[in-house]
Amino acid sequence: MFTGLIVEMGEIVSLVRKENGARLALQAKTLAHDAALGDSISVNGTCLTVVEKKGNILSFDLSDETLQSTNMGQLKIKDQVNLEPALRLDAKLGGHFVTGHIDGVGKIKSKSLTGEVYKIVIGTEGRIADFLVEKGSVAVDGISLTVVDVFRDGFSIVIIPHTASLTTIGFKGAGDAVNIEVDILGKYVSKFLSKGKDTGFMDTLLREGFAS
Repeated sequence: MFTGLIVEMGEIVSLVRKENGARLALQAKTLAHDAALGDSISVNGTCLTVVEKKGNILSFDLSDETLQSTNMGQLKIKDQVNLEPALRLDAKLGGHFVTGHIDGVGKIKSKSLTGEVYKIVIGTEGRIADFLVEKGSVAVDGISLTVVDVFRDGFSIVIIPHTASLTTIGFKGAGDAVNIEVDILGKYVSKFLSKGKDTGFMDTLLREGFAS
């Protein structure tokens, strides 16, 4: 479990394809110091397990599913990625609950600067947009962000200078792919209400005045 608060940007050292996946190695100046084999680390929002550590170089094994359902397979040497260690039980929850399980890959449609603030429009599949709400939370490449507008096929976010300077969203632009994870609470509510329709639960709520 993560919070969407990026600790640092790492730099890709290698991405070696192998049967049924790939081995990813990256350099992490700060996070590698405390990382250990078996630790879960969010890399561009994707929960990965440390399988090797050499100095400040961390390595991870990626499955074919991960390569196909995230932007990890598009990474090249010297690309930068957002990094976050797993949430500790005694840590402050400054963002929102992020699982590291990517729901889909979106594409930046536009990025405009007003003063020092960027407004970014991201295109997604309709199934992802359906889970988003204005002023709700969404993780973009692992960054906890607030949804501004929701469209049929995407959404918009606003990026402050601090976030732009410390994460990859600051230099990504139109056409770039980003990993999207919707708020897990919204997914559970959606499933709960969907089941309620089949069991008559929604009828009970309506009858008692709890829904409209």
